[in-house]
Amino acid sequence: MNRPTKCKALLVFPRFSGSSFWNYRATCELLGARYSAAPLGLITVAALLPASWDVRLVDRNVEELSDDDLAWADVVMTGGMLPQRNDALHLVERAHASGKPVVVGGPDATCAPETYAKADFRVLGEAEEVIAEFLAAWDCGAEGGLFAAPRFPDLTRSPVPRFDLLKLDRYLHVGVQFSRGCPFQCEFCNVIDLNGQSPRTKAPAQVLRELEALRALGYRGHVDFVDDNLIGNRKAVKPFLRELATWLDERRRPFEFTTEASLDLGGDPELLRLLKQANFFAVFVGIETPDTATLLAVHKQQNARRDVAASVAAIHRAGLFVNAGFIVGFDTERGSIAEAMVACIEEAGIPVCMVGLLFALPGTRLTRRLAAEGRLHHAEAYSADDADQCTSGLNFDTLRPRREVLADYREILQRIYAPEAFFARARRVGRELDRSGHAVQPSARNLLRDVRAFLGMLWSMGIRDPRVRREWWRALLDCLVHNPAALKIVLSFAALYLHLGPYSRDLVGRLDREIAAASGGVPREPDAGRRAP
Repeated sequence: MNRPTKCKALLVFPRFSGSSFWNYRATCELLGARYSAAPLGLITVAALLPASWDVRLVDRNVEELSDDDLAWADVVMTGGMLPQRNDALHLVERAHASGKPVVVGGPDATCAPETYAKADFRVLGEAEEVIAEFLAAWDCGAEGGLFAAPRFPDLTRSPVPRFDLLKLDRYLHVGVQFSRGCPFQCEFCNVIDLNGQSPRTKAPAQVLRELEALRALGYRGHVDFVDDNLIGNRKAVKPFLRELATWLDERRRPFEFTTEASLDLGGDPELLRLLKQANFFAVFVGIETPDTATLLAVHKQQNARRDVAASVAAIHRAGLFVNAGFIVGFDTERGSIAEAMVACIEEAGIPVCMVGLLFALPGTRLTRRLAAEGRLHHAEAYSADDADQCTSGLNFDTLRPRREVLADYREILQRIYAPEAFFARARRVGRELDRSGHAVQPSARNLLRDVRAFLGMLWSMGIRDPRVRREWWRALLDCLVHNPAALKIVLSFAALYLHLGPYSRDLVGRLDREIAAASGGVPREPDAGRRAP
């Protein structure tokens, strides 16, 4: 039985776990947003659906899913990442309770399709390569099925995402994408399993059309390139950045950008110059560990050959500040890693560091190795409500005592997110950043947001909170004296600390309980332990 050509599709983006390094809840509240990032993957899927379909988007991170939404729909489409798993499974049950068929896709379903066996349709892999197969089955009246992409798609066929479906004012930033895949083979990372080791790119004109669509909707300000590693294909990215800089200049620079890249960015002066000219202001870098033996063991050779502090300094001098990822719990940690990791973070001067416990993600080489060694905790591996590298992890038997790994993690968090340590690094970045030539087109909404945010920080951090008051003023005044052009960046660090400070303290408390349980003892007082200098 063929279905009607007109279909009402309800696209639902699952809620991320409540406790996450990335949700920046207090920062969002300060800036008048409800969540940090918009669901780029789902609005790309929306653009791949037939023009005859009616499409409605509900992002459960910024709004509620109503019974009326479900009653309206002919089909519910959902999916996301591991920290969204529990809500995605809840959505399957809720849709079925309303008598609606469910389509599930995205990274988590692709890595662990068996988890979503209750969904009517499972669409695995990148949507551009498989959505047509699902749509053909749907049109023919199929009531279920599993559809897997046979290959990685040619991204030049990817459509302009449906930015018009987003409630743009509810997010800190909006995402776009130039490439997928990464040339490296880090054992713990699932990027090459999901997107391949040969980075594929869109055509420059294609990405500029996406940005033009976003600009036409009136959006201005922060856009994040969500690429796994923007510089993974340098032959392609350099000409794109040149075209992007020209496009920006011709339109009075409506956007400023962030992205993710490998640490070897610091050794490419031309690429740094191009990023600066294209109005990039920040980059997330996976540093992981200062231990060379560990980097080699997990196949992250690209970092083993580099001086972390010198690489970060080069990026700062180019006008981009570095956010970084670190991991505790590798097999090759023969003793405490806390002192070396804190020293690395302080020497490089990186204020915002996502330090997490090693987590064996589905589909990775790490997970396959641990399973073969009989060390993977299958039953509980991915069931945590707040499964991410910070609030979960070590879903395997560690080679050194678990309590020692947790104690290292606790010490690192407590020291790097002590107010005096965090704001000292913010002061240093405020002096190092070269902000010359960086500009973004002002908008009344963004100006009002920034003024409101500054007044909120002035009250909450500069006056009311005795823990951070002195350090907040020191960072502010130091930047005004030494590099006033970097003031917005220093204030953005302070805004992030509204989330990171309480988040790290809560996580330290949780670790105290876990360490006590592992040791059979009593939790320490929250302020105990070594403090940052």
